[in-house]
Amino acid sequence: MGVKAALPRYELYLYNVVLCMAMLWAARWIADISSSNSNKKTFKTSVQPGWYYSGRKMDTADVEWMMWFSTFRVHIIFALSGHVIFAKICSLLAPQYRSLVFMVYGMLAVFSSMGWAYVMLILSHCVLLYSISLVKLRWLCFVAGLTTLATFKMEPFISWQACFVTGNFDLRPLLFYGGCGFTVMRCMSFALENCERKDGNYSILELLKYNFYLPFFYFGPIMTFDKFYIQANNPDLTRKDGEMWNISIQALLHLGVIMIVAVLFHFMYILTIPGDMKLLKHISDWALVGLAYVNLVYDWVKAAVMFGVINTVSRLDHLDPPKPPKCITMLYVFSEAHFDRGINEFLCKYVYNYLGGKHDNVLDELIASLCTFGITALWLGPSWVVFIWSFLNCFGLNFELWTAKLFSMEPFISIEMAISDSMSRRIRAVFNTFNFWTIVLYNVLVLNSLEFAKLVANRLLLKGFPFTTITVMFVTYCLIQLIKEKERRQALIDDPDPIPITIPIPIPPPAPVPAPTSTDPSTTQMDAAATQPVDPNKQKAE
Repeated sequence: MGVKAALPRYELYLYNVVLCMAMLWAARWIADISSSNSNKKTFKTSVQPGWYYSGRKMDTADVEWMMWFSTFRVHIIFALSGHVIFAKICSLLAPQYRSLVFMVYGMLAVFSSMGWAYVMLILSHCVLLYSISLVKLRWLCFVAGLTTLATFKMEPFISWQACFVTGNFDLRPLLFYGGCGFTVMRCMSFALENCERKDGNYSILELLKYNFYLPFFYFGPIMTFDKFYIQANNPDLTRKDGEMWNISIQALLHLGVIMIVAVLFHFMYILTIPGDMKLLKHISDWALVGLAYVNLVYDWVKAAVMFGVINTVSRLDHLDPPKPPKCITMLYVFSEAHFDRGINEFLCKYVYNYLGGKHDNVLDELIASLCTFGITALWLGPSWVVFIWSFLNCFGLNFELWTAKLFSMEPFISIEMAISDSMSRRIRAVFNTFNFWTIVLYNVLVLNSLEFAKLVANRLLLKGFPFTTITVMFVTYCLIQLIKEKERRQALIDDPDPIPITIPIPIPPPAPVPAPTSTDPSTTQMDAAATQPVDPNKQKAE
């Protein structure tokens, strides 16, 4: 109930006004702190000279963003442009060999950037996991894959394998761990799909084509082997009407977002401020809460842009990559809290759904989520922060199931049936409000630091109680209701025969739905919150 329940227009207008005022107020506080002359010592290390004509310095605390769109942008553009050109030529002349051209160009690009020893290291892992896949035992493929992944997360195996890479440049560690980590995950996907194949085995050439596809090689996202195999070997390269137009619009949109973020970094030092605990203790509750929220929104924007650039290239290759991450603002249930849909689909397909079944049994759900977050912790790099984050998110996911089962029993179900749909929606939004900030605090923990997460929780729930707590929760309640309104309109479009509603609200066309700091260089910051297990077939609990 409550999914398609409409609220009065004046109520929705009130929610919009409250939300806009609160966000502008918090933004003003953050901007004032960024412009204060008394904080120059705090900003000295990570705030560097920016655009000359802006007259301001720029926040450069996010090394990954600066690497992509400043330091090495020319190299990245050159490599991806070369891939697009060669792929297009092959698609015109010999489309049946295009997947082979993807592999050859990818291997040459990896060789030119990291050296022949690194290529041989990657090939050795591919051959090892391919050999194990021939046995066709799922548990053995999992054990071998996770053991191989662990060698890139623990000493002395990390240092020993890192010696295979020669040269010294700033991008080297990120490329090394990123390429190795994603290679292992792709090899696991290949091995598990080979176990499911009843007639014969896939060739090792198919594995190499899959692994050395350059746009996905270093930074992901992970596209499961079954999807890649079908799409990369599809001889029909005709496009749908308007597809190239959509690809062009998305590319321009990503470029616009990159420019907006660059401007933002000149006026709001949202990444540098959380690193100074002395400064944070003197700012207002609103500024602190807004800072935590903006950090999560920025991390989603970064994931959306980085994956979006790569996905744009792969769409030019006639592939259908994982969809963009869901905006953090739209996440108020743990069952949808993810940034990277590629890793999410991998975990759901091979672990979460495989062990959890229909997700209606509490014990099966607990086992499935524990295994999922166990693999997540290994992927991110074992540390206390990652362990705490994994435990809290695992608990939140299971607590949602327990709560949903409890409220589906008497007398709660009778009470909900007795009240109106709109009132049911309001009551659910109250519970979702607390859920929303639980998700925020859990992910701030791994995106920033344990100290920052503790400070935000203390100011929001203890020191700021009751004024800050009630005010922030009311603003969040307004946000949740606006999210539910968007979902309601989308549901009316998807279902031509909705539940009758009494308040007419115009239904606009559906808007396109546009993903933390990693503890190990093998994963990027966007991977930390990306690994939430989400079952796309599982009904979302409001």
